[in-house]
Amino acid sequence: MEYITLNNGLKMPLIGYGVYQVNDLKECEESVYQAIVAGYRLIDTAAVYMNEEAVGKAIKRAVDEGIVKREDMFITTKLWLQDYDDVQTAIDTSLEKLGLDYIDLYLFHQPMGNYVGAYRVMEDNYREGKLKAIGVCNSYPHVLADLCETVEVIPAVNQIELHPFFQQPLALQTAKQYGVVCEAWGPFAEGGHGIFTHPVLSEIGKKYQKTAAQVALRWNIDRGVVVIPKSVHKERIEQNIDIWDFQLDEQDMQKIAELDTGKSDIVNHFDPEFVKMVHSVKAHEERKINK
Repeated sequence: MEYITLNNGLKMPLIGYGVYQVNDLKECEESVYQAIVAGYRLIDTAAVYMNEEAVGKAIKRAVDEGIVKREDMFITTKLWLQDYDDVQTAIDTSLEKLGLDYIDLYLFHQPMGNYVGAYRVMEDNYREGKLKAIGVCNSYPHVLADLCETVEVIPAVNQIELHPFFQQPLALQTAKQYGVVCEAWGPFAEGGHGIFTHPVLSEIGKKYQKTAAQVALRWNIDRGVVVIPKSVHKERIEQNIDIWDFQLDEQDMQKIAELDTGKSDIVNHFDPEFVKMVHSVKAHEERKINK
């Protein structure tokens, strides 16, 4: 495993295992357990994913079996929008569901509603040690800049959509100015653009005897971006983490840079209907939503 150092000195694994849309709780628990066995130390969940308890059971199982120590794990969960007015309860509920004394990284999920007020409560919990690092999700450059100019604790992480077809260079540049690490949700573009067999990524992969998916992950990591790929298949889980024995050269990076479409095909955060939908979703309701 390789790590990146956050702006508070905490070391964060450069690759993690995400559980978005792993709705079957038994499957989620087993997949997280297999990910830990495979070497993953970062696990990413959220209150609205409805699977924090399954993640917690998998971690406890791995710790009890001596596969890993709690202090070696880096657990991330997220605050959902409708909990912004009762952040403390939300944090305590996530801790209880995960079976943990502290959360390594806690993010607010959407920069909507009273997210600045919510972040201030997150700051209090960070100072108390319940949260080892705090950050944000889906914060476009102007939002991140405004927040960083407003709060006392600069976010450690901004988790945003980042993949070869939506590269967001300004987001990376802005984050770097403030010492914020970017983390990629949807590093495989949720299967879009034929990413797993894409000719450019596949051709680059042949040079290193790697798959197009492994090239896509390595590309983000070579940009200093943390990735959290998801799969419930043991072979793919193991394949996704097998990316430390090669590095893309400048020519590879340039070829991938040319794939950028400059827009998301997954979700439009600027669509009023999406904003209205997000405001209507409760973290305890079982609904499938886009990030």
